[in-house]
Amino acid sequence: MNETTAYISESLQTLYSREEIRSLTRLVIEYVCGLPLHEQILHKDRQLSCTERERVREVVRRLGQAEPIQYIVGEVCFGGLSFEVNPSVLIPRPETEEWVEYLLRRETTPGLRVLDIGTGCGCLAVTLAKRLAGAEVAALDISAGALATAGRNAQRNRVSVTFRQADILTEPASAFPVFDLMVSNPPYVKESEKAAMARNVLDYEPHQALFVPDNDPLLFHRRIADLAREKLAENGTLYLEINAACGELTLNMLREKGFHPVKLMQDMFGRDRFVTAHIPPSESWHY
Repeated sequence: MNETTAYISESLQTLYSREEIRSLTRLVIEYVCGLPLHEQILHKDRQLSCTERERVREVVRRLGQAEPIQYIVGEVCFGGLSFEVNPSVLIPRPETEEWVEYLLRRETTPGLRVLDIGTGCGCLAVTLAKRLAGAEVAALDISAGALATAGRNAQRNRVSVTFRQADILTEPASAFPVFDLMVSNPPYVKESEKAAMARNVLDYEPHQALFVPDNDPLLFHRRIADLAREKLAENGTLYLEINAACGELTLNMLREKGFHPVKLMQDMFGRDRFVTAHIPPSESWHY
């Protein structure tokens, strides 16, 4: 095991920080040998088989090409649940997990009707279906590959979610029932921000789920807000993840559309990241 650890560290030292290499080493050994961290410590003198050593070399080769470890091992933990991930879906971020925990602390009414827009791997929809008592959760995405992955993740975590393929930019509001909660982590990275992004994101994660035009950074948020104006029930709430550079812009857009109150929150890194918005009860629409 020590020899393998040294090999991984030496192979990746020019590409990753020491902290990243420590984390990657633990994940690689767990993936290849089936040993969680505490067992790796107990069995640090264990010799890997020829097959295991070859698998380690293949994983290290892929890491050397900046492929995300999550895609290599094929899964990620989110909200205490296990999710399949692959290049058809974004890898869930810790900031999004933080946002879901905030939502779960606030929304305690049983039987809520929830819509997740742009579900990707289904991490939001499945977590909410698992942890909101009696919730009826629906989710949509434009990508057939994402929906297939999300469907498997619902089965993996033994929850019922209604999935649907749709383009939120063109789907009419009449196609939707009324919901108590709408949640979305839509595309929000501006095209001009590509230059500052890491290679593992740019080269591997689906661009369709990431980018918006520089001249219309609220393209998806604005359309989702319009849908929420029509399809949120009385006292319903819209939860959005946003571009950190567009906090005030998003708040102003929501206020102009009649949402009140609206709230901007920061993530664990102190960046503007989440917005909640409500429609005053007297203005709620019903269909």
